[in-house]
Amino acid sequence: MNKSDLRIVFMGTPEFAVETLQALVENAYNVVAVVTQPDKPVGRHQNELQASPVKQYALTKGLPVLQPEKMKDSAFVEQLRSYRADLQVVVAFRMLPEVVWAMPRYGTFNVHAALLPQYRGAAPINWAVINGETQTGVTTFFLDHDIDTGRIIRQLPFDIPDTADVEYVYDGLMHLGARICLETLDQIVAADGYPDSIPQRAMADLKAAPKIFKETCEVNWQQPSKRVYDFVRGLSPYPGAWTTLVGPDGKETTLKLFHTTKTDVAGGERVGQIVADRKHLYVTTADGRLQIDELQLAGKKRMDATSFLNGMKDIEKYFVR
Repeated sequence: MNKSDLRIVFMGTPEFAVETLQALVENAYNVVAVVTQPDKPVGRHQNELQASPVKQYALTKGLPVLQPEKMKDSAFVEQLRSYRADLQVVVAFRMLPEVVWAMPRYGTFNVHAALLPQYRGAAPINWAVINGETQTGVTTFFLDHDIDTGRIIRQLPFDIPDTADVEYVYDGLMHLGARICLETLDQIVAADGYPDSIPQRAMADLKAAPKIFKETCEVNWQQPSKRVYDFVRGLSPYPGAWTTLVGPDGKETTLKLFHTTKTDVAGGERVGQIVADRKHLYVTTADGRLQIDELQLAGKKRMDATSFLNGMKDIEKYFVR
């Protein structure tokens, strides 16, 4: 099989997926159509529509773009079928119904930002960092009836430094995802459409990666400093870990945290107590003090701890919960 003969439909939405789509185009793979999310309303009055990063890139390359509201919509299914794809490639998209993923003769494979079977779900990068993992990676696998459970084609590892936040890991896996997609396609071409793949092994300690909501991002100060440290970097810079800052008058304000530093200071204050000097800000956790380096008060800009302290009086009369 020649790779130019392989008709590919690409499915994806965010910037993470653009890197892979660009790799396919620049390596002369025959992308016949792109499927992405409908344009989203933006602006104060939600009266402007913004195209997804994948759509924006696809249009610059003259690729046909499909934006179904519902993946089972009969008109969309027929339109998709008209492109006669041999294979579909999915990166950071939504769950597909069988009528879609089973359509191409060679099936549909997904590029997932984790080493399956660990971290199945919508937010694998965040949860790997939140859980303090030292390694993650990318996996290509064929879609089947359940989420992220299909037969694995390839995997590539990626090391997570202890100081890395989600942005660092996201960027690394974005580039690695493009690489593994090309390697997987080369493997499919060499095997005339039917590459070797293996079932995901059963594991007793599977870690999930569910979608993250606002309430997911609230800091639990009753945990050890290392857990809070990992939690903050696992949500930085977006969507951002948050806590409630309580003043001496009982007034509450939301405080986002973007960067912290572990310390060896045991501390003797109650959990959530704020301790500070002229340049350093600490919060007492279950086992000591965690240094807060970058933060953002509700309605204010992101700032370093020194700037925050310069604008706050009697900070040690405050606490977080």
